[in-house]
Amino acid sequence: MDKKGKQYGHGGVILETLKLMNSLDIYMISTGIIIGTIARLVTLKVDFRQVPSYPTAFFNNIFLGFVAATLGSVAIPALLAGDFVAVTFLTVAVQQFRDVRVAERESLGKLEHTEYTQRGEAYIDGIAKTFESRNYISLITSLATVLVMEALRNANIVVSILCGAVAGIVVMVLIYRFTKGKTVGEICEVNLGQIEVRGSELYVDGMYVTNYLGTDRSRELFLSKGIAVVITPDDPKSRVTLENYGQRQAILFEAIRILGVRRYKFLRKNFETGKIIISFIPINYDAEKVIKAIKHTPILENSRKIDRIMKNSGGSHNG
Repeated sequence: MDKKGKQYGHGGVILETLKLMNSLDIYMISTGIIIGTIARLVTLKVDFRQVPSYPTAFFNNIFLGFVAATLGSVAIPALLAGDFVAVTFLTVAVQQFRDVRVAERESLGKLEHTEYTQRGEAYIDGIAKTFESRNYISLITSLATVLVMEALRNANIVVSILCGAVAGIVVMVLIYRFTKGKTVGEICEVNLGQIEVRGSELYVDGMYVTNYLGTDRSRELFLSKGIAVVITPDDPKSRVTLENYGQRQAILFEAIRILGVRRYKFLRKNFETGKIIISFIPINYDAEKVIKAIKHTPILENSRKIDRIMKNSGGSHNG
């Protein structure tokens, strides 16, 4: 450390660094932080799935988005100033975001026993990875914003800010569309099923579900207050995705969570047609909500089948 660093300490070095920054650098960094934070706000959706929970986890994710945007904003000015050590904080950020994924996975896993039915490990892993990737969107968005403003350093400050903001928004949209997966409603048809009880057996649209209705009370409940949904895959590839156990568990979780479950819950697969049947007795009967919840259930990564890669792989079995 030089004499100046010894005299002022770390705080003095920071103050001296700030003095070396001109007004354009401050505008660039501020704009990058704002656009990057907005990117996190846009991608942070508290919908019917209530992930993240509100307001605590909601605030935590906004703050992490702000941190990611700040790191992305200062990277370009630091590089141009020759402060390559400062850029190493990006690697620290990557590790921090990975820790967020691990923490979210552990948190949701510990709460599994408190839910009406379990999400399943595949769904939890998908949620945790999504939380991590959203922070990268904030970081890259702010980085693109500052990069464009730096390229237009000699232009009018207002023009520079506008161009930087537009560039950041475009990058945000492109990355979000690239990382956004499909939902069940895009590959399947979701409809209400007709409940029928034959003795102790439950049928939905003529398809056998279970023979656990051995009491008069259970039969009366299903006939008067039960709800059933039939999910039909659009094609054979969609059927492969739908028959993945983790995917079916995620669908059941969303269907039951939106209405609650008073008693009984059944998930059955028709081996001939590939249709999936969900039937249960909800606390609040609302057919429109349960269909919407199922349609908006995301397709999990471990259940996706990319046809192009499957074809190109041919007979190769390289590990």
